[in-house]
Amino acid sequence: MNKSFWNAGHTPTLFAAFLYFDLSFMVWYLLGPLAVQIATDLALTAQQRGMMVATPILAGAILRLVLGYLADRASPKTAGITGQLVVISALLFAWLMGINSYNQALLLGVGLGFAGAAFAVALPLASQWYPAEHQGTAMGIAGAGNSGTVLAALFAPGLAYLFGWQNVFGLALIPLVATLIIFILVARNAPARPKPKAARDYLKALSDRDSWWFMFFYSITFGGFIGLASALPGYFNDQYGLDPVTAGYYTAACVMAGSFMRPLGGALADRVGGVTALSCMYAVAALCIAIVGLNLSNSFAALALFVAAMLGLGAGNGAVFQLVPQRFHGEIGVMTGLIGMAGGVGGFVLAAGLGTLKQYTGDYQLALWLFAGLGMLAWISLLNVKYRWRTTWGSSGMTAARV
Repeated sequence: MNKSFWNAGHTPTLFAAFLYFDLSFMVWYLLGPLAVQIATDLALTAQQRGMMVATPILAGAILRLVLGYLADRASPKTAGITGQLVVISALLFAWLMGINSYNQALLLGVGLGFAGAAFAVALPLASQWYPAEHQGTAMGIAGAGNSGTVLAALFAPGLAYLFGWQNVFGLALIPLVATLIIFILVARNAPARPKPKAARDYLKALSDRDSWWFMFFYSITFGGFIGLASALPGYFNDQYGLDPVTAGYYTAACVMAGSFMRPLGGALADRVGGVTALSCMYAVAALCIAIVGLNLSNSFAALALFVAAMLGLGAGNGAVFQLVPQRFHGEIGVMTGLIGMAGGVGGFVLAAGLGTLKQYTGDYQLALWLFAGLGMLAWISLLNVKYRWRTTWGSSGMTAARV
């Protein structure tokens, strides 16, 4: 990362976008690390547990369109403040009133979906400050807020063991409120923002086939990341008998790998091109997940492969969003919402699917192999569009960035 990057945009806003994204992702993911303890107390089945951890993902996917539209029409900062206030209210209600049933857990998941919608705020807020040649790095840094999942995986199970999982919702309010204050004071909207888009622009964007390709690619990279992150605590508990705290540590190692590879994936894509970087990441992730699907007897071997897969998926997230602003610079708000929604839907399907197939087949093998197959399909599809992208909107005459 050279000096020109730091002079190209607005560093305080980039920091605020990252912090906002980080803490939002922490609470969005909160039900994942707590899933084993909650499922035990509420007597949930594997399918119900999977649906519980998948609900915030689906809600976040849908609400990204809402916050993306608000960010486009008002401003990313306004949308961010609005979403954060809703999340704080949901956590406060859950802490004071308690979660005593499966339906109440699902309802909390819907409220936490507003935290997942932070994607549609943080990325446009950062992206609009930076030129095309620095988009991968800027979007990677802002998007590294995925690391909030690490905080939840590391600390939530232990705090639940010490204070009870209901009180974790109250404890989460402390950093969340502090982050909101910092965001209000530090973040600034870019002076040269794209013109607001009408609701029909979302439908118009869907008529462009490239939007569907990006939605598909991101549903695998980000969907794989958040879907696995939500399901892994239950997986390690079911498959290897690990207690909730140890399963949380295992999961934290996986999500840490994926989270911190996102900015590196964006920077790598700036150097070698987003298509090349993304192709490599799909191959790595698909191969590792397919091997884990063999039901390895050693938990450390499974952990190592999941870490490698999450490295690929995390870097793939950064690579996708090195490409998006080049193709849809004037529609970045609309496309961030649509592509982010697709990523969330992919995560929901994976997390819910893992629980459902575990419930009806007795293990996770089929679900993992299906996901690995989708990863290979994405790799083949990327090879199919590579030439057209590089000779049209990715040609040297159209952009200074590498495609």
